[in-house]
Amino acid sequence: MRKAYQQQPVLNRVHIEIGEGELVTLLGPSGCGKSTLLRAIAGLTSIDEGSIEIGGRDVTALPPKARQVGMVFQSYALFPNMTVFENIAFGLKMDGMKRADYTPLVEEMIGIIALEGMEDRYPAQLSGGQQQRVALGRALVKRPKVLLLDEPLSALDAQIRRSLRGEIRAIQRKLRMTTVFVTHDQEEALTISDRIIVMNRGGIEQEGAPEDIYAAPATEFVSRFIGSYNVWERTRLSDAGLAGWPPGELFAVRPEAIVIRPASEEPAGAESSCIVVSGRVGSISILGSIKRFEVDAGALGTVTVDALHDAHSRRLQEAADVKLYIPREACSPLRKSS
Repeated sequence: MRKAYQQQPVLNRVHIEIGEGELVTLLGPSGCGKSTLLRAIAGLTSIDEGSIEIGGRDVTALPPKARQVGMVFQSYALFPNMTVFENIAFGLKMDGMKRADYTPLVEEMIGIIALEGMEDRYPAQLSGGQQQRVALGRALVKRPKVLLLDEPLSALDAQIRRSLRGEIRAIQRKLRMTTVFVTHDQEEALTISDRIIVMNRGGIEQEGAPEDIYAAPATEFVSRFIGSYNVWERTRLSDAGLAGWPPGELFAVRPEAIVIRPASEEPAGAESSCIVVSGRVGSISILGSIKRFEVDAGALGTVTVDALHDAHSRRLQEAADVKLYIPREACSPLRKSS
């Protein structure tokens, strides 16, 4: 499909297929087109070219209500004057269902989203995570063919986000609900998805299973956006006097694949399997159980190295002379992003 605003492409020949019961994440920076794509699926944004099919039915010309999709936004959009029960029941009530018919459906959904005993509370009496569960329940209670989630966790603090994304994944699997999840958070995408579609400038850079996206980035953009890879051109490697790299002109190496040791140490067998680079520690950051080292490696530039926060890494301080051991098999050839 294609979509442009004032002749500026926002979606550029995008084609995706999502299997029944699959959770697919659209991942990318702000302005890459992921939310526009989600809104196009929902029918909230028209497209200039192409078509949208849901369950084998062409819904391109249908209004949102006729598409059988449920959508949860970043802002929960709950009715402040309605209780939990009334918010979840709202869509069913608007469809003309009688209370006696929709009550068991709403009660079942309240159980699924784990808000039993809170049916009579108002949104102002709920935490942010509980409010998001109500928004999720309201979308799911109608059993849509596709659930669309537009950065639904971005307004929550980190601990609640981690907990709630696990709950969303569990509910999605329990209901076998086909789901499209939009986020700019790489950790979130890697944790929750069956498949990730990485978007950039209105197009698709790469798609695949989370492990494949992380371990084998296809382009320079993906390698920099996922996992803070080190990216080097062959000319820079030549300038640094380093040989033994695989074929290609551009390479990515994960920070955690590089072993860092004091310059005085010589790990047994490392010389034969690794490319060895000398450098000096510039800065150190603590990332929980990980220590991140930014190492000045001369002509190779600044190299990012992630190491476990253990006895080895605690011996290394800023300005320390070190050696970096880069396994040859960890060097992933890339193609340049368009």
